[in-house]
Amino acid sequence: MNKRLTTLAAALLAAASIHGYAAAGGVLRLDESPIGELDPAKATDYADSILMFNMYDTLVMPKQGATGFDPMLAESWTSEGSTYTFKLRKDVKFQSGNPMTADDVVFSLNRMKAIGQGLSYLFTDVDKAEAVDAATVKFTLKKPSAPFVASLVRLPIVDKKLVMEHLDKGDGEMKDWGQAWLDTHAAGSGAYSVVSHNPQSETVMKKNPAYFLGIPAAAPDEVDFKYGLEAATVRTLITQGKHDISSQWLPPEVLKALAADGAQLFTEKGTSEFYIKLNTAKAPFDDPECRLAVSYAFDYSAGIKMVAIKDKVSQGSPSTGALPVGMLGSLPESDVIKQDLAKAKEHLAKCKYKPADMKVELSWIGEVPLEERFALLLQANLSQIGIKAEVKKVPWALFTEMVTKPENTPNVSQVFVNSVTGDPDTLLYGMYHSSAAGTWMSPEYLKDAKVDELLDKGRAAPEADRAAIYQELNKRLKEIAPTIFAQDQTAVFAASKRVTAPALTDPKKAFGLAGFAFSFRLMEMKD
Repeated sequence: MNKRLTTLAAALLAAASIHGYAAAGGVLRLDESPIGELDPAKATDYADSILMFNMYDTLVMPKQGATGFDPMLAESWTSEGSTYTFKLRKDVKFQSGNPMTADDVVFSLNRMKAIGQGLSYLFTDVDKAEAVDAATVKFTLKKPSAPFVASLVRLPIVDKKLVMEHLDKGDGEMKDWGQAWLDTHAAGSGAYSVVSHNPQSETVMKKNPAYFLGIPAAAPDEVDFKYGLEAATVRTLITQGKHDISSQWLPPEVLKALAADGAQLFTEKGTSEFYIKLNTAKAPFDDPECRLAVSYAFDYSAGIKMVAIKDKVSQGSPSTGALPVGMLGSLPESDVIKQDLAKAKEHLAKCKYKPADMKVELSWIGEVPLEERFALLLQANLSQIGIKAEVKKVPWALFTEMVTKPENTPNVSQVFVNSVTGDPDTLLYGMYHSSAAGTWMSPEYLKDAKVDELLDKGRAAPEADRAAIYQELNKRLKEIAPTIFAQDQTAVFAASKRVTAPALTDPKKAFGLAGFAFSFRLMEMKD
């Protein structure tokens, strides 16, 4: 029998979360890119995740300042083969006042799988969930899956009774599963409740005074979360003291100017990376020698300088491979990838295509202007080894359609990808397994038996063996170069001096899950 038992005293978790705050409260004003999806079964983007992490809770939460997971709505869990059993806390109430029970957990999983949107794909290997009793829930998987516990950070538990009271038109017993109502309302147990919501412009939230972990008086009383503000508008508002935290998408020069004006710079790293992806299904990048040539030709250090903001603060940091430094299975910082034109020319000489015959299309996503700079940098780098390339701006909607067929997919694509659970499987399986080709994450169309083998092995292996498996996978991906691992992304946010956010300023309090540092109960507002 292989059994795992994990426990954590609730008092310690609450104390660690709130220690050191002084009373203040007030209104926190921040922004992100639209849209803000309120239904937790559909949440995928950064803004959606922030809403979910504040209005809903999950069975487990990422450890603070470390890898791994702690109980949250659960008190403990055990695992045996393909079965996981969770003991639930008995002191949790939803914002409606209804108690949280195992029935709510089962309902939440079934709802997410039935709707089939958002991150529901994380649970395709879950055969069923059962309420053993009011405080015990058992998950049975179709096969052993090491990333399962990590995936639970994306299973927000909804108030079954409240949702059942708001079913709308639809087929079957569950009709629409409450989707119409949950588009504008919340049914969670989270630290903040929704006051008003417009997915294109703004969500207003307020403290939940009955939150089971408690909320410090210094945490924001109200949160005004705006969507789609222009960079110039954000700069003006922060300078005038009318805005508190910017989105992560401000150009480096705007962040630099705000810092010079006295704004704080918050950072979040270790969960995402910037990938320059090569279409391996058509010439010239069906030849690994040609892929290796361009991967060595790229000027990685110039890319880092291009997004630098000030000393020791940049929107990117050196990459060592397919996984951000610090994630399970990542390669050490000493393995930083560097430009080597001599090696680039050496591999190009072995490529079956001659540089003069190559027609390379470098695409960049029109909604992310920063990507144009990287496309132009790579274009210049390729010219250094005799390859001509054409830079093309592609709108996101068109790009996601193009990549569904390899023949329509550009030779080179650029995307930022983050691990939505903090587990390497979530990041790599959808990019590199041969069964996953044809999405915005996988325009490489990679087919490599060794990569598939290691990805499958990483899913099924005991936790103690997984780091070594993903390190081996990392090395294999560098050997066959389906992607230029341009840089690990660092999300940088400009902030007013009114707000303190330890999870965004102190590495010992950071979370290895994108967006979780924006749990507003962990922040402090000053007068």
